[in-house]
Amino acid sequence: MGFAVVCNGRLKDERRAMIFEQVVTGGCLSYLVGCPRTLAGAIIDPENSQIDRYKALAGSHGLNIRYLIDTHTHADHFSASKQLAPMFAATIVMHQSSPAPHASLRLDDDDMLIVGDLRMRALHTPGHTRDSMCLVVEDRVFTGDTLLIGGTGRTDLPTGDPDQLYESLFDKLLALDQTLLVYPAHDYKGRSHSSLAVEIAENPRLQKRDRADFTRMMRELNLTAPMHLTEALRTNMTGGQTVSQMLAEAAAEVPFIGLSELNDRLVSRPNDLLVLDVREESAFRAGHIRGARHLPRGQLELRVNEEIPDPTLRIVVYCEFGKISTLAAATLRRLGYMRATAVDGGMKAWREGGFPIEA
Repeated sequence: MGFAVVCNGRLKDERRAMIFEQVVTGGCLSYLVGCPRTLAGAIIDPENSQIDRYKALAGSHGLNIRYLIDTHTHADHFSASKQLAPMFAATIVMHQSSPAPHASLRLDDDDMLIVGDLRMRALHTPGHTRDSMCLVVEDRVFTGDTLLIGGTGRTDLPTGDPDQLYESLFDKLLALDQTLLVYPAHDYKGRSHSSLAVEIAENPRLQKRDRADFTRMMRELNLTAPMHLTEALRTNMTGGQTVSQMLAEAAAEVPFIGLSELNDRLVSRPNDLLVLDVREESAFRAGHIRGARHLPRGQLELRVNEEIPDPTLRIVVYCEFGKISTLAAATLRRLGYMRATAVDGGMKAWREGGFPIEA
């Protein structure tokens, strides 16, 4: 069995010299693997807050990332595969059962990806989700959420099935070479890896070797739902955008103005700009920035022509917390109001800053 060591901050397999990086994001674990001879690489279960990290790691190793692999449809975080694919000119890989339309290469049981000298064998292991798979690479197995360190994936989320998980574990995964190292997609106790031998011996859920006992245990776990469940499933299944992605894109399209700077302008040159409040009417009536005009975000596109006939105006947009106003300012710029600006903060920050309010 190869021995993993830390060298210059990088985990490498001494015997096979497989380039290997584990990226930790809270309890989420993702992986970069590569062939040192050909510099071909792959990223497993990329997480969208680590995009710059993956680019930096690939660059530091000189890797050409060929594949972006999601071991299953994640319900507790957002996959970065769709965002990374054009950056690396890489192929998005999932199991044949995945609903994600952006996965261009779909694997069946025992299909293999060739990454330079590395061979990545896919094992279909449904149970946590219908499209769950594990990847056997050299001396290790990337288990996704099928097998965790000291646990297993839950089966109470959409497409989960405890009977399928039992078969995936006891009839398939645990039948592999027990010396294989286990690298899961999650661990919330700071552990980097385990082995099949250790999990067979010590994992409490794997001690329920009778099917009925195991499935009963899984059905009675009564776990809380993951944060961002609906949004994660929606975006990972469809390739749609998260709210944070939409906000980030909007923020990149518009400039901002600070609260003090806006107040100074309203005092000295109030006619130089149009202040636009995009909150609901009740919030506007309760208190707004001096001289602001009210145009709710939900009516912006429908009323903007009659409300703001001059596209050359400097428009300063605000909302309650500074997020909806960023989207609104980006929309105005797309509509041709090229001097639209968003307030850095919102009405809440304006109040807390002690700036004047009209009611």
